[in-house]
Amino acid sequence: MKKIEAIIKPFKLDEVKEALQEVGLQGITVTEAKGFGRQKGHTELYRGAEYVVDFLPKVKIEIVLADDLVEKAVEAIQSTAQTGRIGDGKIFISSIEEAIRIRTGETGVEAL
Repeated sequence: MKKIEAIIKPFKLDEVKEALQEVGLQGITVTEAKGFGRQKGHTELYRGAEYVVDFLPKVKIEIVLADDLVEKAVEAIQSTAQTGRIGDGKIFISSIEEAIRIRTGETGVEAL
């Protein structure tokens, strides 16, 4: 099993969700996040005062899935989240040792 964490622009969330459902994924976890990388941030004017917005709004998607679905899921995220501009985000993939469904006690891929 693998865990995919993707940091994307918030307005791309619906497109990414639909693409993941087409791949066959049933569940995702979405968290609102803030951060910056090479994009750095920007300055804004508020009531005549200029201030720096360091942390930009992002969305973090987390998915745990069987190994055979990882490539399709990554392609779906990458193709739908890409705008071609700085700040499109990142995808991280890590191994999951075990998954347990609390309600039934199912383990492994059956718990997903």
